[in-house]
Amino acid sequence: MTAPDLILYNGKITTLDRQRPEVSAIAIKDGLVSAIGSDDEINKLAKNGSQKIDLKKRRVIPGLNDSHLHFIRGGLNYNMELRWDGVPSLSMALDMLKKQVLITPPPQWVRVIGGWSEFQFIEKRLPTLKELNAIAPDTPVFILHLYDRALLNAAALRAVGYTKETPDPIGGRIERDTNGNPTGMLIAEPNAMILYATLAKGPKLSVADQTNSTRHFMRELNRLGLTSCIDAGGGFQNYPQDYQVIEHLHQNNQMTLRIAYNLFTQNPGKELADFQKWSKMVSPYSGDSMYRQNGAGEMLVFSAADFEDFLVARPDMPSKMEGDLKGVVRFLVENRWPFRLHATYDETITRALNVFEEINREVPFKDLCWFFDHAETVSDANLNRIKALNGGIAIQHRMAFQGEYFIQRYGKEAAKRSPPIRKMIDLGIPVGAGTDATRVASYNPWVSLYWLVTGKTTKKRRSLKLYKSKSIK
Repeated sequence: MTAPDLILYNGKITTLDRQRPEVSAIAIKDGLVSAIGSDDEINKLAKNGSQKIDLKKRRVIPGLNDSHLHFIRGGLNYNMELRWDGVPSLSMALDMLKKQVLITPPPQWVRVIGGWSEFQFIEKRLPTLKELNAIAPDTPVFILHLYDRALLNAAALRAVGYTKETPDPIGGRIERDTNGNPTGMLIAEPNAMILYATLAKGPKLSVADQTNSTRHFMRELNRLGLTSCIDAGGGFQNYPQDYQVIEHLHQNNQMTLRIAYNLFTQNPGKELADFQKWSKMVSPYSGDSMYRQNGAGEMLVFSAADFEDFLVARPDMPSKMEGDLKGVVRFLVENRWPFRLHATYDETITRALNVFEEINREVPFKDLCWFFDHAETVSDANLNRIKALNGGIAIQHRMAFQGEYFIQRYGKEAAKRSPPIRKMIDLGIPVGAGTDATRVASYNPWVSLYWLVTGKTTKKRRSLKLYKSKSIK
C-alpha cells in the first residue's frame, strides 16, 4: 500500500459501517480514505512525509451534507446579518443588537434573519417596536420572525418607504395604528412574500463584499462539520445573475463546500417559461464534484406554495394549481430534469401526487429523481403513493422553531408525527436531512440532528447534548 499523506489516530472515528461503526485511526491518501483500523494497524503504514495527528480521543465524523439549505442566497448577505441562534434571553439579544447598531455604517441595515424563536428566550416574548426604536433611532433594523412576521423600526420604515398610502399586498398585511400609519409590524397572512419583498429593498453589498461574505459563510458551515449541501434556490435568487459570486469562487478554486444547486422559479404565471429558458442554458448534473446543477425547485409553480405559518389556518391552494403544476412537471419529466417541490401539508401533497400520477401514466417517471420538501403532515396513504413513484422526501427541523405554534393549532398527537420520519424510513423512501436555513431555522446541522433524534423544540435546545442516544421518532 502507498504511504498515506495523513494519519489521524487515538480518536473516536465514526465510519458509518454497520460491521465496524467506530475505529481509533484512519489513513488518508490524495484526499481519500485509504485505510481504517486500530492505532497500531494504521500507524505502521506511515512513511517519511506522512503527517500524523494525535486526536486525543476527539470525535471524527464523515463530512455532513445539508439536503435543503439556501446557501447561495444566504452567503451574499451573511456578513450583514446579526444571528440570535441559541441566545438564551431577549435582554442578551437586544444587547447584541445595540452593539451591532453602533458598528453598522449607513446606509446598511441591521438584519436579524432566522435561526431563533421567542421560545428560546427566558422572557418567552418577541422584542417590541418601542425597544427597537429606542436602541436604533437612526439605523434601519429589520428582524424576521419565522415566516409569520417582520419587525421594522422607524428608520427601516422610512428606508422602505411604507406610509399611510402604501396598500397591503395580497396575502400580507402592514399593521397600522389608529391613524392608519404603519407601526413597523409586517404580517404574513399567510404568504411570506411581504417579508421577502421588504427585505429585498435593503442595500446590497458590493460584489467584492458578497464574495467575502460567501467565503465567511462557507467556513462557518465547515466549522460545524458541513462539507456539502444542496442549494434549494429561493425567492429573489435569479439565475444566472445571483450565481455570479459562487461561480467566481468555483472558477478560482476557492470553494470549501460542495454545492449542487436547484433552480427556483421567480415569475408567477410564467414558471414554465423560466424552466424552458433555463433548460437551454444548463443541463442537470452539469458541472463537477464541487459545483453542479441539480434540477428544478423547490418552487415549481407559485400556485402550489403552501406557506407554513402555523399561526394561521392552512391555506387552500387555488384551483389552477393542478393545471400550472402539470405544465411544468410534464416539461421537466420529458426533459429528464430532476425536481423538488415545497409542500408542508398533506392536502397539498395529495393534489400534487394526483398530477404526478397522471403525468406518469403518459410520460413515465421511471428512475427520475424527485422529492417533496418538508412534508410535515404527510399521511401514510401519501407516503405509499410517493414510494410507488420512486420519490423521496427532504425533512428539516422547522418544527424545532415552530412546534409550539403547531401544537396550539393541531394538537400534541399531530405534532408527534410531524413529519413521520420513522414511517418514511421503514417504507424505504429516500430521506434527506437538512436545515432550511437561513431564514427560519438555524444553519447549525447539529441542532437539526438533535431535533431529528429527540423531537425536542426550541425550549430544550439551550442544553444541547449532541450524542444523546434516542430512536428516531
